[in-house]
Amino acid sequence: MSGRELKAAIVGCNGIALQKALPSLAKIPEVAVTAFCDIAGERAQSAAKQYGAKGAGVYTDYRELLLDKTLDVVYVCTPNITHAPITIAALEAGKHVMCEKPMATSCTDAKAMLDAAVKSGKKLSVSYQNRFRQDVQTLWRYCRGGALGQVYFAKAHAIRRRGVPTWGVFLNEELQGGGPLIDIGTHSLDLALWLMDDYRVRYVAGSTYRKLAETGGGGNMFGPWEPKKFTVEDSAFGYVVMESGATIMLESSWALNALDEKEAKVTLCGTKAGADMDDGLRLNGEAYDDLYIRELGTGKVDIDYYSGDIVEPGELEARSWIDCILNDTPPVVEPEQAVAVTRILEAVYRSAREGAPVFLD
Repeated sequence: MSGRELKAAIVGCNGIALQKALPSLAKIPEVAVTAFCDIAGERAQSAAKQYGAKGAGVYTDYRELLLDKTLDVVYVCTPNITHAPITIAALEAGKHVMCEKPMATSCTDAKAMLDAAVKSGKKLSVSYQNRFRQDVQTLWRYCRGGALGQVYFAKAHAIRRRGVPTWGVFLNEELQGGGPLIDIGTHSLDLALWLMDDYRVRYVAGSTYRKLAETGGGGNMFGPWEPKKFTVEDSAFGYVVMESGATIMLESSWALNALDEKEAKVTLCGTKAGADMDDGLRLNGEAYDDLYIRELGTGKVDIDYYSGDIVEPGELEARSWIDCILNDTPPVVEPEQAVAVTRILEAVYRSAREGAPVFLD
């Protein structure tokens, strides 16, 4: 540790900033949140009052915030379409950036963000906090230790029966770039790729549906929605073939007539064993002519740049990110990995539009 205090800024003071980023940063003594920005000034004022350091600045334009040369790191917690321009501007202003998922709404934008990070020499990461869950960390260790052998088939699960987010801009395709695929499917896809340690894609086939959006949302856990404002898909599915020959089946929905609800979970099938998260974390395989199912414990957390007792994934993510800045080490979520996720998501949408597989270089 350097012993110095990092000064952080939050751009977008609603939703995920209040639920995860700010409460997590508040538990890290090496960080002071000294700037808040939101197009709704009252939201920035409220967040600053609750979480800000004494004299914290409040802005409605992120470009003005970035003129503050004392800032070290910027958190981007805004609608998806704005991730790229804000992140690039912050990097060019000499700030480290933690961007909320998804990285961007297009691969072109994601690559531009990566290029800006490389050119600036500043760190960039994307908030895939599910990597920091206890069960995921345990499975990561088993995968890296070779317990599953070569993983050649995976399922990335992000299925809600009726869980359409009816607040904010989630249903707005122009601002979000998509629906459940880019919102929650992105988490499960990130987990599958990371656990498999396989990012080179050969081709993608995808389908998207807007079948239940017109129903008005009876039984929705977040209340009914207005069909005319529901301009994104309600479910999407992808078939991803890697250059290694491995296959990933990606499933995502906010509304689907299905009982097998799973979110931010994966199923892995390897040459030595398989793993699933259906009922806790389990391994399955064969030994001495016997088929076994083994439940795995997830009591301790042991990840790069951090070790400690069980804490919330969002807090672990924040601690790990700040440590990588202070210690000048790579982030757990590397921007190149997030670019790969964005590339696949974009290919699923393109395949659905064109009705044909999309081959990637």
